[in-house]
Amino acid sequence: MDYFMAPGRNHLFVPGPSNIPQKVMQALNRGNEDHRSPAFPVFSRQLLADVTRIFSTQSGTPFIIPTTGTGGWECAAVNTLSTGDRVLTFVFGQFSHLWSQQLQKLHFDVDAVQCQWGGGVDLGVLDSKLRADEEHRIKAVCVVHNETSTGININLGVVRAILDSNQHPALLLVDGVSSIGALAFRMDEWKVDVALTGSQKSLGLPTGLGILCASPKALEASKSARSPRGFFDWSAYLKSYELGSYWPYTPSIQLLYGLRAALDLLFEEGLENVIKRHHRLAHATRLAVKAWGLELCIKDPELYSDTVTAVVVPSYLNSTDVVRVAWRKYNLSIGIGLNKVAGKVFRIGHLGFLNELQLISALAGVEMALKDVGFPVKLGSGVSAAQAYLQESTPLIPSRL
Repeated sequence: MDYFMAPGRNHLFVPGPSNIPQKVMQALNRGNEDHRSPAFPVFSRQLLADVTRIFSTQSGTPFIIPTTGTGGWECAAVNTLSTGDRVLTFVFGQFSHLWSQQLQKLHFDVDAVQCQWGGGVDLGVLDSKLRADEEHRIKAVCVVHNETSTGININLGVVRAILDSNQHPALLLVDGVSSIGALAFRMDEWKVDVALTGSQKSLGLPTGLGILCASPKALEASKSARSPRGFFDWSAYLKSYELGSYWPYTPSIQLLYGLRAALDLLFEEGLENVIKRHHRLAHATRLAVKAWGLELCIKDPELYSDTVTAVVVPSYLNSTDVVRVAWRKYNLSIGIGLNKVAGKVFRIGHLGFLNELQLISALAGVEMALKDVGFPVKLGSGVSAAQAYLQESTPLIPSRL
């Protein structure tokens, strides 16, 4: 009851689900309609075309499926691979771990390379395994672009360069759940074969849409892939595209209108400006962490995520206590540590429809929670560090110039 009795609003700063913009909530607030009407295909065609813009692709084919990011993982795999195919994955956090487990459950031959949590893809191992695979038994390389459990962002350009240098034909399947729509993602340039995201992250929608984009190479692979698939079968969607009906099954009408509003907000701000804003908020957060005297889970600045910051607490503290106090006392939601970093880190999500003052309020709440659990933080230290940077780096609002 303490959550519902709290005055004001909950301050949502987990790495997803993210805040829902007012315009999106208004778009969601509508009745059902006939998705077979003459009007709905016109809406659908433009929506699908615009979705490709957040992937930065001219050649990719989009799929909007009523599912989650986890469903997106399965959709990407079963449409492009056959049962028993060798798949190379890299486990460096909770979500790369879960994807690897799912691939095993789907009966692929998974070579899961265990990496340091916070260290990212072991590029040397990737290179050596591809070089040794002279028979090209590896059919896909699966990479989580932005691992939210540790706050790491993988350089996909380097991964692609290693695949190309070995002239290896493996598909590149990428989880962009917490990156696409907030961070730079260049599907065509990096030659990503399947990329996927979820509606509840950077797009600022309720959970419920798995959004994928497939390259021509992936579509060709789907013709010969022999994994069992039903609901996730791309061919049903492709047939409906050809017929001009666009939806083989009843779509989530309200979520599609919400997606339309979310995309409009992104395009109105400009994708490059969205990326810059996420970097600005992330850098301010990292400055605050440094001012508190704490460390980041990620040591290499080249790997810093701009959508989530994982903060390591001293060994005498349990990071879950920080999260609990923040929620119980200040109505602030921040992320717990997961799996190997449970009790060791808490996570500040700064993705989606956020601005500088919203972030400052969250940092103030984290400071107070740290003080409450016995960490000797100087109140105002992190907030001041973030303020100083944001005051200098935040541009004027374009519409108010």
